[in-house]
Amino acid sequence: MTSFKEIEINGLQNGQLDLLVGLLAEAGYSGFEELENGQTLKAFIELPEFDESLLNKLLAPYNISYKQQDIQQQNWNALWESNFEPVIVDDFVVIRADFHEQKFNTELEILITPKMSFGTGHHATTYMMVSQMRLLEWAGKKVLDFGTGTGILAILANKLGAREVVALDNDDWSIENATENILRNNCHHITVKKAHTAATGDQYEIILANINRNVIIANGEILADSLRPDADLLVSGLLKEDEQDIKALFIQLGLTYLTSVYKAQWTTIHFRKTT
Repeated sequence: MTSFKEIEINGLQNGQLDLLVGLLAEAGYSGFEELENGQTLKAFIELPEFDESLLNKLLAPYNISYKQQDIQQQNWNALWESNFEPVIVDDFVVIRADFHEQKFNTELEILITPKMSFGTGHHATTYMMVSQMRLLEWAGKKVLDFGTGTGILAILANKLGAREVVALDNDDWSIENATENILRNNCHHITVKKAHTAATGDQYEIILANINRNVIIANGEILADSLRPDADLLVSGLLKEDEQDIKALFIQLGLTYLTSVYKAQWTTIHFRKTT
């Protein structure tokens, strides 16, 4: 059974929570819990990946302390089930768990098992990715979802009419959970694969990458080369301060910058390959 390190940070000021989520996500933390109206943050990382010296270095500029403890996966899953709230994107989509009995007046519904891929910052980035997906044409499109996690974006792409979706992740648990959620939503034409990069040897008409700054930069050239002419790229998992670097990267790789949207400290950016 997988063990995790839980880090609890208290006494956060305005804006610090989202900033820390972004920094810790880039350092390998895979789940976050917000408590006390944003004044407390719990962050979780698999025990073998925990680096206390790196954590101290990340937190040093903010003069904040933390508590730590080890937890087991079974307790982790119970934690998420007790704290997970539905994500509602206007009248378009609700992302909810089975135990949410409330009815939502949205066009589409996605059911997930809320385990370790959902966290504080991910609500904001998921919301923005979904809202931007609403603006694209999906019928008959071939789609890549890089860093699929729970499979939410791949499932939505399928529900919106994509003819084929390839969902990639480098984590065995995410592969298992995404597969489970795809079946739960009666989706077809989605292939889930374990991969450490975005390279598939194929090209796509839409690419979704809701991960983090470091992974997007490391895979920037692959993502650009994997777009067909007139194809769209949506990237997120990015803090606002990452925006200029990401824009510069993809413009240099030949893509056209279209728009950026923001929620809290996060941004989602839309590019298109026009040639």
